[in-house]
Amino acid sequence: MKAESCAGRIVLLAKRPGGTSFSSLYTVKRAFKTGKVGHTGTLDSFAQGLLVICTGSLTRLAGHITQFSKTYEAVIRFGTETDTLEHTGTAVRTAPLPNLVDFEAAIARFTGPLMQKPPAFSAIHVNGKRSSDLARQGIAAEIPARKITVHRAALLDVATDRENRVCAAHVLFEVSKGTYIRSLARDIAVECGSAAHLAALNRTKVGAFSVEDAAGFHLLAPLSLRLMQAEEAAPCAENSPPADSEVERALQDEIRAQALQMTPELAASCGFSALVLRTNYETAFRNGVKLSSMLFTAPLTPLINETIAVFTERGTFAGLIQKNTAGRFSYGFVERNF
Repeated sequence: MKAESCAGRIVLLAKRPGGTSFSSLYTVKRAFKTGKVGHTGTLDSFAQGLLVICTGSLTRLAGHITQFSKTYEAVIRFGTETDTLEHTGTAVRTAPLPNLVDFEAAIARFTGPLMQKPPAFSAIHVNGKRSSDLARQGIAAEIPARKITVHRAALLDVATDRENRVCAAHVLFEVSKGTYIRSLARDIAVECGSAAHLAALNRTKVGAFSVEDAAGFHLLAPLSLRLMQAEEAAPCAENSPPADSEVERALQDEIRAQALQMTPELAASCGFSALVLRTNYETAFRNGVKLSSMLFTAPLTPLINETIAVFTERGTFAGLIQKNTAGRFSYGFVERNF
């Protein structure tokens, strides 16, 4: 059992296109004057949308939140596939535009459990090196296909030519952890005899968390087929404002005001059960006493979820405990100053 020195927060941040997920963390670090910050799933530089960021002791939750399903809106441009599978890449293949009927049928076939080959330009490690680094060096890396699930694929809007061929489409995807929307666009296009890449991407949900509730949401442009014109422009540069700019200071204020403290409701959003620690056992819990039902106001045994958030009778977050497959409980971490 390991104690933590400070309470943490969960921050919902709206990442703008052009900057990396890593660079987006600096705004949160400056807002809380801490280096202990971690995100729960990256977004490509060209993409925008929701980042769920943990600070302080709650960085321990990052691995749990990473497992959540995610929802995206994608603008897919047909006719050309790029090496990166998005609009800043170099064209590597062209093909005729698909007709609308074939495209709609292809989307329907790309739902449920699937095997997906990740893009060459990705953070996946191959023999100890990032696949994207190898791709930039012109080295072809064999990335094995992985099992994913597309829970939902819905066509929101479509742009067609006079022959009813699809030039671009605005599609909603709800997918499991580890799904690459760039690869979905590629594979759907191949299925209907075409080629494609992403012109824009917006992550709208991570589990129960929504981008509409994120700090900086008002700075995002709405996604639409008009954004396919963005690929005619030069690749986006890092667009985070300077640390001392008015926009940056206002965003830091918004982050501090909207940061989420751990509550039973938030624990449920994170997929955790919740237990209440009896007041007379708080010291024993801090000291790592053997876990048993006597410490809590409800028994341990009926709990289904593997991770349990513990709260005091005053409602203060005290830490996490975990249940293994054998039904035994152990400490995850304890908040030192609950």
